[in-house]
Amino acid sequence: MQLSEIRINLTGASAGRLKAFCSLTFDDTFVIRDVKLIEGNDGLFLAMPSRKLCDHCPRCREKNHLRARFCNSCGLRLDENRHARNENGNGGGHYGRIKLHADIAHPINAESRLQIERSVLAAFQEEVEKSKQPGYVPPKMDSDFSESFDFEMSPPEVGLRLRPTGMSH
Repeated sequence: MQLSEIRINLTGASAGRLKAFCSLTFDDTFVIRDVKLIEGNDGLFLAMPSRKLCDHCPRCREKNHLRARFCNSCGLRLDENRHARNENGNGGGHYGRIKLHADIAHPINAESRLQIERSVLAAFQEEVEKSKQPGYVPPKMDSDFSESFDFEMSPPEVGLRLRPTGMSH
């Protein structure tokens, strides 16, 4: 897969270490949004979109972020050290920090990451230069969903029925 489009939305100086949000399109068929370009101690790096890691309340089984002190559903006071029991690679993370987020999408190997990072950094530099021009207009990050697809659908075939997404039956 090759990057076919990179959209860069610069954040400006007020965003601190966050330099840009990126939208990466592969082979004009697959997009990853909310990739962040961050200024780290060793230079710029990409942070892939992620989700907060959660566990379940022992009383009501509702999901709660690992840093939550109380259950969002029933209000039970939660063990603040429960992240230590989470065996999903949460044994300390980098530099002894607790892992509170997990990537949703990410490159599988170092070569792929390097190729993506080089392409995004080149696009970032190009966007920074464009932003210095008079009349600069930042790129639209996400086109209207309805612009991308033709929603005219043919009637379903007789006897076929889609099951609701996320259901196991």
